Amino acid sequence: MLKQLIDDSKNILKKDPAARSLVQVFLLYPGIKALIWHRIAHYLYSHGHHLAAGFISQHSRRITGIEIHPGALIGRRLFIDHGMGVVIGETAIVGDDVTLYHGVTLGGVGGSRGTKRHPTVGNGVEIGSGAKILGPVSIGSAARIGANSVVLTDIPAGATAVGSPARIVDKKEKHYVYAI
Repeated sequence: MLKQLIDDSKNILKKDPAARSLVQVFLLYPGIKALIWHRIAHYLYSHGHHLAAGFISQHSRRITGIEIHPGALIGRRLFIDHGMGVVIGETAIVGDDVTLYHGVTLGGVGGSRGTKRHPTVGNGVEIGSGAKILGPVSIGSAARIGANSVVLTDIPAGATAVGSPARIVDKKEKHYVYAI
């Protein structure tokens, strides 16, 4: 977990021009704190300790303003920039190297327990402030979602989608390069 924490912190240092040091990122960035708490809560949740996981998740929400359900699957190097109001639902899957800005919701639109109710976000996706991605939709790798967009349908890899409801305004063949 320590290696992953360092990896996450280095990613923030690389992506955020306001970040000056790993110590600053670790001590002051709510996104990194939310990831630490989520990883602990997710471990407990995946081992059947739902009450303890929920307690940790809610504690993290009170401290950071970022709500990540302990059941959500979060990839490597997630960057939650200015995280206040970010919500990630129980069946959401977030790939590697994703950037979320404040007020992003990866939410559900109903369904029943045991069904996929939340979005799947591919690798290298950037989601602008206030965007709402709702339901079991897929956002392809290297896609971009504009600020305040409402996404209710799948967005292909490399596409840029904006508006409410979101529509594709640019689709380029972009290939996500995995960091090693």
